[in-house]
Amino acid sequence: MKRWLLSAAAALLLAGCAETAPEDATIVIPAGASVARAGTILEEAGVISSSAFRTQLRLFGGDAPIKPGEYAIKAGMSAGDIVKMMQDGDVVLRMVTVPEGMPSIMVYERLMANEELSGKVDIPAEGSVLPDSYAYTKGEAREAVLKRMQAAMDREFDKLWATRTARSAVKDRNAALTLASIVEKETSVPAERRTVAGVYTNRLAIGMRLQADPTIIYPITKGKPLGRRILKSEIQAVNGYNTYSMAGLPKGPIANPGRDSLAAVLDPEANDYLYFVAQGDGSHIFARTLSEHNRNVQKWYALRRGRGEM
Repeated sequence: MKRWLLSAAAALLLAGCAETAPEDATIVIPAGASVARAGTILEEAGVISSSAFRTQLRLFGGDAPIKPGEYAIKAGMSAGDIVKMMQDGDVVLRMVTVPEGMPSIMVYERLMANEELSGKVDIPAEGSVLPDSYAYTKGEAREAVLKRMQAAMDREFDKLWATRTARSAVKDRNAALTLASIVEKETSVPAERRTVAGVYTNRLAIGMRLQADPTIIYPITKGKPLGRRILKSEIQAVNGYNTYSMAGLPKGPIANPGRDSLAAVLDPEANDYLYFVAQGDGSHIFARTLSEHNRNVQKWYALRRGRGEM
């Protein structure tokens, strides 16, 4: 009789393990949640009973822990399927992307506009965020996501700083991020970044003003597009950022530079260019002398007039 009772108990346990999810559901297992808490979350969501989940994990789950995150449960999934999913960490991937050169005000706006995140954040320091795509969990704090973005920049900067060559004009983190942010805003062509960095390195070496248009715009819009032509008064403005009215670097970054722009200013191309101007296809043409540059500028103006832009 005792053997029969044990077999009946085992049968009940196995029957519980055979429970399946009646419909699709999404659940979130918070960091630090116990097995009991995870089972309660599943039961409250109407997925499977807490006892079925705990029994499956105890009998067949082995030693692997369940991992926190957001899980998409499909109708018909068994307790075993759900345990395996959670042990494998097969979470729903939700991503927030910071493009290269995005200013911090727009990083802030992107985080605040994401209704799947919670809480508030302040506008991060310019240049403190590494452009990349970041995974997050529904309901996660915006502050936690921002901290990951900033920690990623810290790690990447430390790694790249070790590659700095003697030719680089930057001597500290602020200078590196500042010059990299200018390079980032001046060209979107990856192959040009070290060349542009070389131009600015040459200018800094001889005390020539950088004259980078994005440094005019930043104090006006905090890095957002200006949406119109730059005014003469804005070219002449003195504000700590405008490199038309001051020699040297601005007082800080004007955007969040990406890995390639950071690498470029730490190891700039060894060239003798001092000037560059757009060619109309997103790339630039470089010049060594002012007379050569002026000819290139006239070609650019002619192209713009042909497009009806001037």
